[in-house]
Amino acid sequence: MEILKEIWSTARHNKLRTCLTGFAVAWGIFMIVFLLGAGNGLINANQLQMQRFLASSVEVSGRWTSKAFRGYKEGRKITLNENDIAITSNTFPDYVEDVGGRVSQDGVTVTYGEKYLTTQNLLGVSPNEAEINKRVIKKGRFINQRDLNEKRKTAVLSEQQAKELAGNAGRLLGKHINIDNIAYVVVGVTQDEEMEQNNNIFTPYTTLKTLYNKGDEAGNILFKIRHLDTEEANVRFEEVYRARINIAHNAAPDDPYSIGIWNRKAENLQMDTGMDIIRKALWIVGLFTLLSGIVGVSNIMLITVKERTHEFGIRKAIGAKPWHILRMIIIESIIITTFFGYIGVVCGLAANEYMDATAGQMVIDTGLFKMRTFVNPTVGLDVCLQTLIVMIVAGTLAGIMPAWRAARIRPIEALRYE
Repeated sequence: MEILKEIWSTARHNKLRTCLTGFAVAWGIFMIVFLLGAGNGLINANQLQMQRFLASSVEVSGRWTSKAFRGYKEGRKITLNENDIAITSNTFPDYVEDVGGRVSQDGVTVTYGEKYLTTQNLLGVSPNEAEINKRVIKKGRFINQRDLNEKRKTAVLSEQQAKELAGNAGRLLGKHINIDNIAYVVVGVTQDEEMEQNNNIFTPYTTLKTLYNKGDEAGNILFKIRHLDTEEANVRFEEVYRARINIAHNAAPDDPYSIGIWNRKAENLQMDTGMDIIRKALWIVGLFTLLSGIVGVSNIMLITVKERTHEFGIRKAIGAKPWHILRMIIIESIIITTFFGYIGVVCGLAANEYMDATAGQMVIDTGLFKMRTFVNPTVGLDVCLQTLIVMIVAGTLAGIMPAWRAARIRPIEALRYE
């Protein structure tokens, strides 16, 4: 208690010095907590967007050639077909599984009784659509293999569509709706997605191709991949796969624009690398800010010891041992650093909560879809405690050296010190 009283008395008589020390400590910790929180908000938003799709999946689409090849000019449209699905399934058995196609018929009209919806998209899909694009079923089921094999006229709607047609998502299950004057049985309702317009209706891949005379067209090809755990492995796979599909369409094997390959696995690996770089950059900036606080504490502790050298001489002259002086300086450093460090942590967490309540709740509505760019900008308590401990240890070490020199000084020299 006597030591605490002395520290309080010293702090009260040196308000400016104590406040400057405390501000350096609090600011350093506040900045590292705030920066890490802001970085986590951006990282979480990107991860949330990536989680909408199965990480180990690929979607392939036809585009336009950019090179002349075998007498064909550039600018030729490539339309994927059933042969491409067969190539995907049979040529890469070690890396590819669960292959399916997806064809679309845009601008269809849906009616149910007196209610109707226009400009909807009818998607003919395989059962792997639900897993690869993470279609969450709220009611009923998704398209299954039996629907494909028997070319059933079944349909899966979104919640939004079901509510507009029947007022309740569950009322349409087992009921017939008309899509372009063709009757379909509703077998399921999917959860609405913020990132989409929710105007897609799913029906069996084979059914749509038959009803709309799509012939050999495969639309987009979706499949899962395995054993491709590095960016280099994914790049090699894409090169070989692109060359194989290009050759099948008389396109240059190295033409990068003839087909589009959306490799979610590679994208996730690149995203992870980018996020690691951002995290490290934020830590570096935060640590330099923390270092500035440590330097501030060190300088002020040097000044404190220098100003109190005369006092230490008096203490030693009346019997104080070097350890008593050393202990007093160290405890003073620990208390000041801990107190103001705690204030910095609280302010940093408060700033993160404010970001979460403002930017974290913002949703960008483009009219076509909604998206969030800032999600859960928070920092774990473990990080806050580690930062606080680092500052306490640094502040203590900053006070030990000048305190040790002051404790070893001869009383007569200390009393003469100006």
